[in-house]
Amino acid sequence: MNEITLNNGVTMPALGFGVFQSTPEETAEAVRVALETGYRHIDTAAAYGNEKQMGEGLRRSGIARDEVFIETKVWVSDFGYEQTLHAFEKATRKLGFDQIDLLILHQPAPSRFEQTIGAYTALEKLLADGSVRSIGVSNFMRHHLDDLAARTTVVPALNQIELHPYFAQPDVQAADAERGILTQAWSPIGGITFYPAYAGDGRASVMQDSTIGEIADARGKTPAQVMLRWHLQQGRSAIPKSTNPKRIAENFDVFDFELSADEIARINALDTGVRGGPDPDGSDTSRFDRLIPEE
Repeated sequence: MNEITLNNGVTMPALGFGVFQSTPEETAEAVRVALETGYRHIDTAAAYGNEKQMGEGLRRSGIARDEVFIETKVWVSDFGYEQTLHAFEKATRKLGFDQIDLLILHQPAPSRFEQTIGAYTALEKLLADGSVRSIGVSNFMRHHLDDLAARTTVVPALNQIELHPYFAQPDVQAADAERGILTQAWSPIGGITFYPAYAGDGRASVMQDSTIGEIADARGKTPAQVMLRWHLQQGRSAIPKSTNPKRIAENFDVFDFELSADEIARINALDTGVRGGPDPDGSDTSRFDRLIPEE
């Protein structure tokens, strides 16, 4: 139930554990707890600043490296062919592993797409060398995927995008499906909708949605569990994050119930089409220049 096969035959757990916005101090212990809970897929990124602690959490757990699927991301300041090969070296030093299961580009960065192409070409080399087991992208929309396909050879195994009941990106999901790319949800339980900047214009937190609350009550589950089940039943991967042991366990407890077609349709109908996170085509690219340290 929790396994999904990527387009290159690599199998990974569909439900992963995310460490976005987890401080370095929190990350190692949260990863240890997640692994002891049963997660076998951890998602981090160079830009999160906690790859080293993610690796430490795995070592603390005592679980063998080959039992855990590790996913991380190359940040835009490391895009370009040689730069991305070096980014892989930085990531493996911090993680403490020689091989990465899934390495993806964190943004399409359309304003500097030549560097994006160079970065993806480097991922193709790392894949061919066996340094990574699969490669992919994040925050790519249909036109970014089209532009990438025109210039590269390997179809991405996965596209990680903002995806929750209030912003489901059906066109991106369709574009992924047409190419055999797995859609993976970041902010899968609408964490982005908890932020004051999101709610400040009158929008509501998806966790407080009455439709999801009704389904959760009927199922004896939490709203978060209902949303994660909604992703998994539709064939997506989801990466919830928490540093709270109780929430970590709750988010993994989604394999003992099934939503009906009507319940899924009711959740699908909640889509507002309004993005909570940064627009991949947005004009403010200042964050792209953040440098990723060597250690």
